[in-house]
Amino acid sequence: MKNFADRLIEVIQEKGSPIAVGLDPQLQYLPQEIKDKAFKDHGQGFKGASRAILEFNRKVLDVVSPYTGVVKLQVAFYELLGPWGMEAYRKTITYAQKKGLVTIGDIKRGDVEHTALAYAQAHLGEVKLDKITLRGYGTDSVTLNPYLGGDSIAPFLKVAEEKAKGLFILVKTTNPSSRDFQDLSASDGERFFEKVAKKVRQWGRGLIGKNGYSSVGAVVGAQYPRTANRLRRLIPRAFFLVPGYGAQGAGARGLDAYFNADGYGAIISSSRSIIFAYLYPPWKGRGVLQYAPTDWEEAVRQAVVKMHSEVAEAAERAKRRSSSRRL
Repeated sequence: MKNFADRLIEVIQEKGSPIAVGLDPQLQYLPQEIKDKAFKDHGQGFKGASRAILEFNRKVLDVVSPYTGVVKLQVAFYELLGPWGMEAYRKTITYAQKKGLVTIGDIKRGDVEHTALAYAQAHLGEVKLDKITLRGYGTDSVTLNPYLGGDSIAPFLKVAEEKAKGLFILVKTTNPSSRDFQDLSASDGERFFEKVAKKVRQWGRGLIGKNGYSSVGAVVGAQYPRTANRLRRLIPRAFFLVPGYGAQGAGARGLDAYFNADGYGAIISSSRSIIFAYLYPPWKGRGVLQYAPTDWEEAVRQAVVKMHSEVAEAAERAKRRSSSRRL
């Protein structure tokens, strides 16, 4: 089985830009024609709603797959719809993987060791009971909350090594109140997020791929390029999963701080501003949902093309900056 970080590099090379599209399907924002059909066929309940988001996800994946090699699914929007929602989660992962995409389950789990193992088996692996093997959701990687410490991460590390999966540890997140804990200073002057970064480096040492990157990465918000520079020095071999581009306010400026000199080391993620592009300028107010069903898909396509170009240029800036320093 191929190392997860090596697979990331392969899909980045194939698609030409290190971006991830987030599949966070909030039902109220889905195109009306998709909801109408799903509710007609499956009823106006959890099952119909889940089929609507599955159909929406498949259409989004058809549009974005030529431009991105990575998709991130926020599990909360699937758990909201009960077992039917989680079936949509599973089927979306399978559909994305059949298209050759790397999947990230944005689950942010963090619990005591035996519970963490159950989460790891559910999302990344499998559980064997006598002669029965129960397979999990099968995502390629997950996000984790490290607040409980190393024993909450250890089961995921074990499964990641066995199954060639990836982990992204929350280090510096996008929400404003992240500073409540993550920015606190210890007695030695280090910030809490820096101490977590050092743990990420430690946890990832045994999962280095042939390209020199670890399968254990870090979640670092796109709003903090100066922080990213500091973290890059602490964990140079970790991939950064970088949310916050687009609807959360961050643009392409400063993204080069997240990349290494080789142009790798970061995946820039955007959810709402891509999959719901038709609800944002320049599409907002044009009555796009009242037109042909493909109009909203064209909005998604244009949004992902723009992101593809801007992020690819940021990675190139990082490479050029490194080259100029060597001259």
